[in-house]
Amino acid sequence: MIQTRLNELGIVLPQASAPAAKYANAVIVNGIMYVSGKGPNTEERGKLGADFTTEQGYDFARNAGIEVLAVVQDVLGSLDRVKRVIKVQGFINATASYQEHHKVLNGFSDLMMDVFEERGVHARSVFGAVSVRDNLPLIIDSIFEVEQ
Repeated sequence: MIQTRLNELGIVLPQASAPAAKYANAVIVNGIMYVSGKGPNTEERGKLGADFTTEQGYDFARNAGIEVLAVVQDVLGSLDRVKRVIKVQGFINATASYQEHHKVLNGFSDLMMDVFEERGVHARSVFGAVSVRDNLPLIIDSIFEVEQ
């Protein structure tokens, strides 16, 4: 069912990216799936407010969401096993004066709601970061309720 939704949205999931160090892409405990932080699949590096606009940040967040969905599908075998998107935390690599972190993270949130509809509505937090790994524009942490 979710695959049909992805097709309607024109989304093709890539192969799940490997962890960048010694950790798991995701861990499931008591029906809760914790997905390790993912950034966008892009060569672009830099900060929101200096190198990138809010609109570009929105696209980066959506792209990171596609990376997260690829991991979830890889671990679960099917996105139909997602019962709910629970919590999202965004870490935006931004200048000290940047103020539109929430608009950037909307790229991820909108994707989750487009894909999972009412099951995609989630709690979230967003933070400005002095730096993130590899100077990515953002990193997103996410938590899902899944069928075991």
